[in-house]
Parts: sequence; C-alpha cells; structure tokens
Amino acid sequence: MGNSGSRAPPRLGKTYVPDFKWKIHDFSALLETKATSAKSAPFDLSGYKWYLQVSPMHKKNNDETPYVALALMLWPYKLEQGHTVHAVFEVSIYNHSNRMYCGCKADYNFDFKNSYSKKECLIPLQELLKSSSFLVDDSCVFGVEILKIDVSSPEKKEVVVQHKATTVQNFFVQKKGFVEGTYTWTVNNFHELELKNVFRSPTFEVGGHKWYIRMYPRGDRCSTDCLSLHLCLDASNDVPHESKNVAKMTLSIQGQKNGKHVNLTTGLVVFPGSWGWGWPNFIPLKKFKDPSEGYLVESNCIVKADLTIVGSSNDG
Repeated sequence: MGNSGSRAPPRLGKTYVPDFKWKIHDFSALLETKATSAKSAPFDLSGYKWYLQVSPMHKKNNDETPYVALALMLWPYKLEQGHTVHAVFEVSIYNHSNRMYCGCKADYNFDFKNSYSKKECLIPLQELLKSSSFLVDDSCVFGVEILKIDVSSPEKKEVVVQHKATTVQNFFVQKKGFVEGTYTWTVNNFHELELKNVFRSPTFEVGGHKWYIRMYPRGDRCSTDCLSLHLCLDASNDVPHESKNVAKMTLSIQGQKNGKHVNLTTGLVVFPGSWGWGWPNFIPLKKFKDPSEGYLVESNCIVKADLTIVGSSNDG
C-alpha cells in the first residue's frame, strides 16, 4: 500500500477523525539531528499500547527521493505467546489549507517479532518543506486511526475498537544545547547474576535525571535466545507526568579482546516517567558467551550507554 504514482497523499474524507494526533514542532531541527526516525510517546486504544513513528528521509526501493513516511508500532509486551494482532489503520498528515487529513490505508500483522508495520510513504520531503499547507510555523501534524483489530489465537477473536476522544501529543526538538552523557557499566560477576531474570546497573545522571541500564541475561519475554538490554529512567526522578524527555541513545557491549563492539542506536524516542527503551534481541547468547568473541571474559562484561537529550514531549 502507499501512494505510488502520487506526489502527495490523498484526502481521507471530511469525517476522518484520528485516534491519535501528533504535532512535531521545529521539524527543521528534527532533520538537523540526522535521526533516521522519531517515535511518539505511547497512546492506548482497545487494550493495546501503540506508537507512531515518522521517518523523515525514508527512501523507497530504486528511488532516491526522500519521503516522509509513517509506521505504526504495537508494544509487544502486552501480547500473549502465539498471538498475532492484525490491525487495519490509516496514517495521515494534516493539510492546513483545506483542514483535512491526507494519507493512506494500511494493514499489518503484529507479533513478538514484528512490532513495526511497513513504512507508508506519505509525501516527498522536499514537497513538505516547501508547502505552506503541510508545514506551518515549522510544525506539522500527523495522525493515525485504527479501524479494525483481529487477534489470531487459539480462541480467535475480533476486538471491538473502542474509539474515544483523540489523544494529542506535542513533540519538541531543540535547535541547540543538546545534553549528552556517557556511562560505562562493568559487570564483574555475570555468571552469578545470570541466575536472575533481570538485573540493573547503578544509577547515573544525565540532564538532571537519573538513569540505569537493565539487563536480561537470558532474554526478556520478547527475545529469542538473546541477551536483552534496555536504558531506563529511574523511578526516583521527579519528572512531571506531562513533561517527557526526547532522546537518542546507543547501547553497546564492548569487545575486550579484539576491539569489536556491538552497538545499537535508536532514532529519537520519548522516555515518559520510569520507562525504558532497548532491544529484546541485543546479541545472541551463543555469540555473547563465545570466549573467542571477547564480549564475556571469564565472568566480566562491559556495557556502555551514550545518551543525547534533544527535546521534550507533552500531552496536548
């Protein structure tokens, strides 16, 4: 699905009211961060937790034109093993000139391994930047409406989509003054700690907030024979619920023998309250524990977190 053959998304109709409206302020600053994507804070609908992701410079196959593309994400930790959630939805961008949302209809099967839908290309980036209809005061508004949810499971059921008042969020990106921090966590007793389901690093401070790294030595419930790593805000932070950090992070496991490191980096993500982001399948356990790889030496491993706070998010 998408808008092949069209330079701008079609109208979705006068009656279109999104379940989620996301206003990205300072869109040019988002581009300057060179982040491949930005993700909203979660919104709740029909018993599931969803996110909207924008990729501002997405390229289609065999097409060098960068597109502003949207994808829907389902938080996988609410899913049961063996369940697949089939969602039919519409993603859109608001046209201020005619006061209508424009976009496309899509569908996707979400499960533990597939929590992101396919990227739907809405509009070429250059067309967005020169348009006074889609970009107003360096801000643009994106929307998503979920039309239908089916759950494939032993009981096989259709979920009634319970539409409510539109959830509104604002996403702010600073033009300068980013706050950066690095923390290195040396684990000296991994073999002892791996008997636990999860353990965490000492807290460290970046941007006036306390953070920690959470490790699942045998993987979290969404992983497959992998070690899981997450970066989290500590619950002791006095962070107002309506104000959330927008950050980009890199987590890495350092190679102690040959200088090879495993690094994974997010786009821009929102950290609301004592919440975390990370990777269920950070590194295969077989590779992590292989002595020749040098990631786990005797019972020692080194984990590094690089964090850049670039803005804030709040409810509209």
